[in-house]
Order: sequence, then structure tokens, then C-alpha cells
Amino acid sequence: MTDNFEVIYAYTRSQALADGVLVDVTDTAREAGFRVPVALTSTVWERCVSVPRGAEGEQDARGRLWDVLWMCRVGIGGKHLDSPEVKFGLGVYTGERNELVTLKAVIGPDDDGGPCLTIMLPEED
Repeated sequence: MTDNFEVIYAYTRSQALADGVLVDVTDTAREAGFRVPVALTSTVWERCVSVPRGAEGEQDARGRLWDVLWMCRVGIGGKHLDSPEVKFGLGVYTGERNELVTLKAVIGPDDDGGPCLTIMLPEED
């Protein structure tokens, strides 16, 4: 607490993971080369990773998750970033057609102050 500011309530990353607001994909992200914990918002999971009805035999969630992580890595690239956020595009099969979805990856502190990455829709925070 400071003289001018008092936190009344904080919703932690751990709580968001426990509530299902965030989906932890760190294990797969490490396989894809990420060195920090990674989570997707539940909205991104449903829209981009969950297999749409009718495509169950053609696609699986693991492959779709790999696509999200790979395109995130491509979006980040090897460059020095001057912002904690990067937007990237991803082609997602919806069950009827392919759709270009824009996502953003935001690096920030986890509950203990260490770095973590969250992948979300542009309008999410």
C-alpha cells in the first residue's frame, strides 16, 4: 500500500487458471521453444484450438494448439521488441471454412513477478 493507492482486490493468474479463464499450455509451448510459462484465454482455446464439429477426424486439438504457438513464435521472431505485446495472424478452420484470426501475445509478470506469456484476442486484456 502507498499513501495514494490501496489494492482492494486482485485477480491473480493462478486464480484465472483455476477458474478456466486461462488455459495453461506451458508444456506444449516448451516443446515449441518458449522459455516462459504460456497460457491462452479460454476464448482463444475455444475459437482456435477446440476442434469444430465435423472436423474431428481431420484435425485434433494438439495440432491446432501447435499452429497457434508456431504462429506466435513467427510473430515474435528473433527481434527486439519495444512493446510487451505482439499481434499475429492465424488461419483457423471453423468447420465450414478457413478464417483469418488475429491474436495478440502479451508478456508480463506472473503472480511471483517472473515472466509469462498470454495469448488472447485483440479485444481481451
